[in-house]
Amino acid sequence: MKHTLTACFLSAILGGIVATWLADPLAGWPGEAPAMAQFADPRATAAADPSFAPIASVTTPTNLTPEELTNIRVYEIANRSVVNINTQFDSYGRVFMMVVPTPGQGSGSGSVIDRQGHILTNYHVVEDADKIEVTLAGGKSYPAELVGRDMEHDIAILKIDAPSSELYPIHFGSSENLRVGQRVYALGNPFGLEGTITTGIISNLNRTLPSRVPDRELKSIIQTDAALNPGNSGGPLLDTSGRMIGMNVAIATKSGQSAGLGFAIPINRIARFVPELIATGKITRPDIGIVAVMETPEGLQIVDTNEGGPAAMAGLRGWQIVQRQVRRGPFVEIQRKRDRSKADLIVAVDGQPVESASSLIELIEAHKPGDKVVLTIVREGQRQQVMVTLGAT
Repeated sequence: MKHTLTACFLSAILGGIVATWLADPLAGWPGEAPAMAQFADPRATAAADPSFAPIASVTTPTNLTPEELTNIRVYEIANRSVVNINTQFDSYGRVFMMVVPTPGQGSGSGSVIDRQGHILTNYHVVEDADKIEVTLAGGKSYPAELVGRDMEHDIAILKIDAPSSELYPIHFGSSENLRVGQRVYALGNPFGLEGTITTGIISNLNRTLPSRVPDRELKSIIQTDAALNPGNSGGPLLDTSGRMIGMNVAIATKSGQSAGLGFAIPINRIARFVPELIATGKITRPDIGIVAVMETPEGLQIVDTNEGGPAAMAGLRGWQIVQRQVRRGPFVEIQRKRDRSKADLIVAVDGQPVESASSLIELIEAHKPGDKVVLTIVREGQRQQVMVTLGAT
């Protein structure tokens, strides 16, 4: 059965069902400086920031249930921090046997994360955009510049030149202790309808989605039944205190619209990357210097390493090139083949077993460049440990 999943440009297999991930039909991607401290510790609370309270001018209606009052409070707290993102880009079509550019448009959502004008969204919302415009909750629009991006984690940082008085940074919560069944809210611009809030629960945790980078995965993804539609991409997933606990990234659907299966990137992962994306425009990753591995029942067999890289410097071995001369009549031919017999098998990193390439990558990326990791390997039948100092990439 063929499914489509919108709100991100991904291709995936989810829960054993083959699913095709398509772009939003509308092309639909927390705070105050020096609030970098908030990024370092995303578990900021209302007590630490008086501006966390709802807008003072709003009068609470009477005769409302506690649940309705919570819904209203969440909206009043967070809505002014959510923006609408519109993009323009050129696609190409054929007219009278000529390839010509055809203007295209897209839209998504984002969150104000500081008073310097930085906006958090999904990378796929602004990918390949020639022009980006951000509209604040108050209705004013500003041109935006893409200042940081990471395709693997589908995160982007935009920058607008807006007065600080018009910017209301969203408050980061924590995705560390979320529970299945917990009430959540999605806020964004589905189909370009700004300031739309929907509610639901956390349906499950620790889902895995394919990354936009081949052979990589997004792990620990939050699943929710809060209605998400094209244009919600990049908008916040909120808890009942109006704090951002995730960034909406995808939906699973047959029709291209919400079917009660939405997904969000946990905020703790995002908060870890935001300062680096703002400062350098990219994420610097630790590099172990292994080019490829082959999954076997005994472990991960190293296929190749980077010459002069961390793995090679530590003495790790991949497949070897074996040459031999073969005489064919008066001619001598040199044949080359790969010898796998002496390649090392990786079975653990710092004592944690690894069974797949993605699990190896995940364990390595939990470190920083310059860190030392201990690989448990099997070499020619003998188990041993090798220390590797990680490089940077």
